[in-house]
Amino acid sequence: MTDTTRPALTPEQRFRRSVYTATAAGALLLLYAVVADQFMPITPEARVLYDTTRVAPEVSGTVVRVHITNDQRVKAGQVLFEIDPTRYQIAVDAAELALDQAKQTIQQRDADIAEARAAIVSAKATAEEAVRQATRKWELSKRNAVSLSVAETAAAERDAALAAVEVAKARLRASLVQRGEDGPDNLYLREARNKLALARRDLAQTRVVAAEDGVIANMRLRPGDYVAPGTPVLAVVGLNPIIAADFREKALTRVGVGDEALVSFDALPGRVFAGRVASIDAGVAQGQVNADGTLAQTVETDRWIRRAQRVRVNVSLDAPPRLVSGARATVQLVPNGSVIARALAQAQIRLFALVRYVY
Repeated sequence: MTDTTRPALTPEQRFRRSVYTATAAGALLLLYAVVADQFMPITPEARVLYDTTRVAPEVSGTVVRVHITNDQRVKAGQVLFEIDPTRYQIAVDAAELALDQAKQTIQQRDADIAEARAAIVSAKATAEEAVRQATRKWELSKRNAVSLSVAETAAAERDAALAAVEVAKARLRASLVQRGEDGPDNLYLREARNKLALARRDLAQTRVVAAEDGVIANMRLRPGDYVAPGTPVLAVVGLNPIIAADFREKALTRVGVGDEALVSFDALPGRVFAGRVASIDAGVAQGQVNADGTLAQTVETDRWIRRAQRVRVNVSLDAPPRLVSGARATVQLVPNGSVIARALAQAQIRLFALVRYVY
């Protein structure tokens, strides 16, 4: 009967086996990391971003009413706060009076035009009579019925009457120019209406409203505060987040818009949310060159292995949770959508999600 018991391994053999096992495991892990980075890339460098609108009044004045509080949800068009409208209402009243004055000015110009036209008719009648008298007296002077001086006086009166007609026509042209065009296109009316519209707009801007649905943030406004035009006084954080994830550029060779994405959040450990790649940024800040007339500046580094360039990928979620803007996230992409890749990707992201319970 033979003894089939294997001889015990020597310490040197056990050490060699451990080294081989660790080397094989490391090689497999490295191979998996390389393959996974190409077919199911993942990155913990991601944040939740919301569109944020900085609210600034377009007119200056003292705040008289504040209708919202910090962290309050508002809808587009909802009044946020009101500025004292007194001087803007006075400006509207003044603009309305100016419009009425412009209308009266137009009426006065119309009366002047009518008077100028009547003066032309009268001057023409006088000129026609002077022409007839001058012609008649000139004929009489030829027959010595009247003296030559009488005929010359009649001719001078004729010339004066004709000149009066031209003067009347010039006054009519001047009146027409002063009045301008007929109807609503008249210059005086347009100017007055523009000033009234601007005054009414300024009055309406004393009620500052939300431009979109969102949540009020960084609000410290109180009644009695003075606000200046163009100076932000609060922010409205939007309700639709976008996940901005930075991936190594070599990991995006198979990624396209519409690919499946899985996201876990540090604030919600253990949970995974489904989404899609919404867009991939066309460039990064380091790739922007300004034509400022200076020479190119080379990149210098003492690192043996340079850091991988990262590219921004924007992910939209199917059912996004409500998180603060800037919350950290981990994004897992599934470019090719295969069953095996999706299963491994889900395992990876769930492992990261579980780790977030601890870190």
